[in-house]
Amino acid sequence: MHRDEQWARERFGQARGARMATVAGDGSPHRVPMTFALDGTKLISAVDHKPKQTTALRRLDNIAVNPFVSVLVDEYDDDDWTRLWWARADGWARVDESYDLTPLVERYPQYRERPPDGPVVVIEVDHWSGWSAQ
Repeated sequence: MHRDEQWARERFGQARGARMATVAGDGSPHRVPMTFALDGTKLISAVDHKPKQTTALRRLDNIAVNPFVSVLVDEYDDDDWTRLWWARADGWARVDESYDLTPLVERYPQYRERPPDGPVVVIEVDHWSGWSAQ
């Protein structure tokens, strides 16, 4: 059953993690898991301190070339397909070195002692959509 924008936005508010899809200049897709917070009509995520080989991440390069992104949250249950649902936020991303991280720090206790120090991906959501089996 297709759901309205309010339903999709509420699902984002309840989800703990998401996956963001970007597209490189050559058209190849790239999808990564992300932590995020809602900030008004925006989704924000930051490059955090988890071990990474570099902070020059492909998702940031992709956003510089093609800022249109799609972010997905979902629920999948192998045993009970009546519980399946997904919600998607499509919008325009930018990388911001000085965006206020308060919504992200308030959402994840892991960030309270050590907030992310990398760039922030700010997504201006144009369209919310979703579906659920129920």
